[in-house]
Amino acid sequence: MKLNERSLAFYATCDSPADNTGFLYKRGERHTAYHRRWFVLKGNMLFYFEERESREPVGVIVLEGCNVELCDSAENFAFAIRFGGAKCRTYVLVAESQAAMESWVKSLSRASFDYMRLVVRELEKQLEEMRWGLAGGCGGCQGPSGSWKLKSSVLEQAPERLPALPAVLPKENGCAVWNNTPGVHRPPDTSGSNEHDGEENPRPPPLPPRRRASGSEVGSTRAAGAESLSSFCQLHEQYGQEVARLRQDWLER
Repeated sequence: MKLNERSLAFYATCDSPADNTGFLYKRGERHTAYHRRWFVLKGNMLFYFEERESREPVGVIVLEGCNVELCDSAENFAFAIRFGGAKCRTYVLVAESQAAMESWVKSLSRASFDYMRLVVRELEKQLEEMRWGLAGGCGGCQGPSGSWKLKSSVLEQAPERLPALPAVLPKENGCAVWNNTPGVHRPPDTSGSNEHDGEENPRPPPLPPRRRASGSEVGSTRAAGAESLSSFCQLHEQYGQEVARLRQDWLER
């Protein structure tokens, strides 16, 4: 990512929320005099302005690879930002109160990317421990990827409890018979026939013969049909007479 003065000035003065703001006294690099500056912390960038209403920052400190610590100074509430390296500059800052110093030291120590990476790793570790804890309270166990799996003991006992079903279920009289699976109790065969096919599977029983209707049943069926037909004719004739009578009365009017 390329940065220039214009982009930095826009980021320092835009409406994005700042992590910390306030006045600090900054010691000069060449002269040991302290100058009061307005500091704005955004992410891992610490901007400082000459005044609070200034439109452009005087400078910026990138808070990477540094340590924020208290330092011995004639002024009270002093702390320093030290970078690793022989020729790197050390920034000495002085707050206006003890509370302000503690607030700045805490916020500056947490502004680097390395600190954020450690926080993310710690949160991921805690989340993983919570997942394992929830999995231990349930009936199964949960792997690192978050997918639920059954316990190994359950998987070992499952083949003994559940017999395997055949690929094609046998049929008797055109219907599937579910109790023909191996290992399932079947009622004893009382027909006396132990015929098996070539695959040692019991043959289905023969289809029962179709029952033919007797003469008496045929006669009763015909009588019922004739009785229903005669009753329909009687009703038709009765309603026909009533309709004719009503028509005749209407014509006489």
